[in-house]
Amino acid sequence: MNKNLLISGLIKFILFFGSLIFFINMVNGQIIYVTDNRYEADYQVCVTNNRYEADWIIYLTNKKYEAQGGIMFATTDRYSADYKIYFTTNRYEADRKIYYTTNKYEAVLKK
Repeated sequence: MNKNLLISGLIKFILFFGSLIFFINMVNGQIIYVTDNRYEADYQVCVTNNRYEADWIIYLTNKKYEAQGGIMFATTDRYSADYKIYFTTNRYEADRKIYYTTNKYEAVLKK
């Protein structure tokens, strides 16, 4: 009987710990670092003025806790960032085209 309680407690602990890690990753949203080196970047992006040709519609926030989905927070610490991006003016070498919005409820990331 003690063995069943021990295994049951271990399973509950593993589920709790797994859920906690999943929740932390979900809360940690879209934190970006802008790099000057294109080879270090996860994405090369080009800014467009046409919202309909954009892959990402982005709202930049000053609050780190708001960063999720298309709402991004720019950090100066490259190691705490989810993505490192490089801005290019050549739209054909860009991985993604982005459009900046002033309404945070319009922000969306397309995969």
